Amino acid sequence: MTDQQHPAPTGRRLDLLADCSACFGLCCVALPFAKSADFAANKNAGTPCRNLQSDHRCGIHSVLRERGYQGCTVFDCFGAGQKVSRHTFGGRSWREDPQTAGQMFEVFPVMRQLHELLRYLAEAMELPKARPVHAELRRAFDGIEELTLRDAAALLAADVPGLRAGASELLLRASELTRNALPGKKRNHRGADLIGARLRGADLRGANLRGACLIAADLSGADLREADLIGADLRDADLRGADLTGALFLTQSQLNAAKGDSATRLGAALARPAHW
Repeated sequence: MTDQQHPAPTGRRLDLLADCSACFGLCCVALPFAKSADFAANKNAGTPCRNLQSDHRCGIHSVLRERGYQGCTVFDCFGAGQKVSRHTFGGRSWREDPQTAGQMFEVFPVMRQLHELLRYLAEAMELPKARPVHAELRRAFDGIEELTLRDAAALLAADVPGLRAGASELLLRASELTRNALPGKKRNHRGADLIGARLRGADLRGANLRGACLIAADLSGADLREADLIGADLRDADLRGADLTGALFLTQSQLNAAKGDSATRLGAALARPAHW
């Protein structure tokens, strides 16, 4: 949905980055959306977005936010789109082969979940303090990657919840090993409701913010170094002047949903959103 370019993350797999030029616009067709603050119109699953062009590119990419499609700017397929387009279905688009379109649209969200897990596992394997679980992380990564190379039937039959549960346990262990190596007491806000919370300048270094709801929270000037942000909802969170260097499992889509500025500090693997 975004056509956005991401910086090449040091040491991470480039095939886990979205490449809209190699995709058949699957996120713009396969997924539904409802008219809301994030989308200017309703769209059913399997129906092409009215802004999708014949070349599978977005016709309003440069003005998505202005046209009411903010939701598109915060979506990330983690490279699933090109994997399904070029590998699973061998480079034949849903326009060229309508008989397989339905199956392609079903496979896409499954592949996206698998690629998201691969992205987190790849990051965890880069954490020096998580070395005790690197071997297990590698086995999990290799197993999921092998699954992504199978045919559509195998992907649709995959136990994604089971794979997610196993990966989540390993990612938590990697996170704890990394955060526990930091000095001082770390805050635990796992799954907390922090909507609109006033956390300006807060010391959240090494904090557990997994799955925390931080919608519209004031995190300006906060220290979020090595904080675990996997699954945290950062929509409209104020990150101006915050330090996110080394934040664990922070994704580009989370940043795109938040507010920041030139003083927000980011790791090398993440890009400063254009709207900041």
